[in-house]
Amino acid sequence: MKTAGWRRYAPHAAGSIVLAFLVACTGAPRHSDAPSHVGAAKGEAMVAAADPLAVDAGLEMLRAGGSAIDAAIAVELTLGLVEPESSGLGGGGFLIHFTANTEAMDAYDGREWAPAGAGADLFMQDGTALPFELAQASGKSIGTPALIPMLKLAHQQHGKLPWARLFEPAIRLAENGFVVGPRLSRSLAGNKAIFEADQQARAIYLDASGTPWPQGHLLKNPEYARTLRAIASDGPRALTQGAIADSIVAAAQRQPRAGTLTLADLQAYQPRRLDPLCAPYRVYRVCTMPSPSSANAMLSILGLYERARPQPEGPRNVQDWAAYVWASRLSYVDRDHYMADDRFVPAPTRELIAPAYLDSRAKLIDLAQGSATVPVGAPAGEALRNRWGSEAMQEHGTTHLSVVDHAGNAVSLTATIESEYGSHRMAGGFWLNNQLTDFSLEPVIDGKPVANAVAPRKAPRSSMSPAIITDRDGRLVMVVGSMGGSTIIASVSRTIIGVLDWKQTPQEAVGTAAVFARTPDISFETSRLPEATADALRALGWRMVPEDLHSGTHVIQVTPQGLVGGADPREEGKAVALPAAR
Repeated sequence: MKTAGWRRYAPHAAGSIVLAFLVACTGAPRHSDAPSHVGAAKGEAMVAAADPLAVDAGLEMLRAGGSAIDAAIAVELTLGLVEPESSGLGGGGFLIHFTANTEAMDAYDGREWAPAGAGADLFMQDGTALPFELAQASGKSIGTPALIPMLKLAHQQHGKLPWARLFEPAIRLAENGFVVGPRLSRSLAGNKAIFEADQQARAIYLDASGTPWPQGHLLKNPEYARTLRAIASDGPRALTQGAIADSIVAAAQRQPRAGTLTLADLQAYQPRRLDPLCAPYRVYRVCTMPSPSSANAMLSILGLYERARPQPEGPRNVQDWAAYVWASRLSYVDRDHYMADDRFVPAPTRELIAPAYLDSRAKLIDLAQGSATVPVGAPAGEALRNRWGSEAMQEHGTTHLSVVDHAGNAVSLTATIESEYGSHRMAGGFWLNNQLTDFSLEPVIDGKPVANAVAPRKAPRSSMSPAIITDRDGRLVMVVGSMGGSTIIASVSRTIIGVLDWKQTPQEAVGTAAVFARTPDISFETSRLPEATADALRALGWRMVPEDLHSGTHVIQVTPQGLVGGADPREEGKAVALPAAR
């Protein structure tokens, strides 16, 4: 899919910059440093991810002549080892790929499916929903692992190095060991009970006395290495038939709270290549995942913010934050009401970001005051709005990586096992996801069916929002994404605004305060949002609630001077550039 072609989008009202751009397609951007000649710095490459060892794995592939997808796969395989609580072979993900020489964009859907035996009442017991903690730590929550099939599909279309070569860094680390760092040490220390409940986890993460391995320990995972070798040799088939597949099914069907996952479910899963979901923002085009992602909410936030702040000033301006909070509230309430797997329900994915609809929603924004209640919109008419019951569940976990190779190709990959350590069950040296808790635990709310209810072979709604941004000519400007469950939508939109509107460097943008406005209680990161800003938003009428918010946003920006990266300071990752290949 060609990323140029802005004129297909109708201009919106309120003196938008996009209006002038669409009509004239000339002149310098008013709120952007990205002139028309922006493109990948010649020969320069970069990897940004949540762990230094994973970044090194990606750089190894790039030095060997690998493509962006080669590097991304090596990074993710390593993250599954060194950051086991967040993502891995037992989960799924979404990937956006940009091809520099054609300016084409591809989206890859690696979202897990519910088993054929899962019904709408999967998480119901005696007429009420299971507590989230019990639903999570169960076989019921395990969907078909989908990451490897998706990565294999992307590699077939965009890889340069042999498939097996991409596994070598992670296999070395799994067999020879890696040093436990501060972040993993804290995670291991805080989750001892999880490891005690799983035989494989006890052997990997606890010492002979049952104590989690401390910081500085050389941690090995030979079972993970054996699984990687099998996948390197046999591809996704290694996870759908044979010993590893049998162990996945056995873990899912284990009591208590056994699930219904079978070998037939593993073998039925198919990843998809899709057209990305794209929308204009100022003089740019932002492309992300379509359904089953709800990343359209991220695009909606950007569109509403643009309408509310045609002349943004930056993070020190309370009006900019007020506009962001309003845009978030309006976008999240629509997302929670409508979005689900559009193979099963009529999700108005594109209707929620249509210019005319955003124009109408923007009329509700009043920067002089906040609001405790925000109505659900009707992008496709009252009938669709009245069909569904609204739900708002909290999500967790996940990782993100961004890559640009020497040819200017780019990958934005967000991967997850859902909550910390997924379903709390292991197979083959990796954690199995609890992705099915991303469905609504209750199939009916206020007497109406929920769009995001469980159904056989349905994918649960996701917040993962990997994004690639191009300039007016369809050339690469930015690669971005984040971890954090439903906060991902907020983190990615806030970072895009930070870089493109607030003139922040990528590192400044990812370090800016997290503000999460999904509900009437507006969570904010007390250590990063100035108290005066929070007080000013309270004075406008917003219910500001301090919270220990987290994110893991990783960014690569293309500038005339070269690639500039940002790695979320809340984690231990890094962004590293390689010079031009010689």
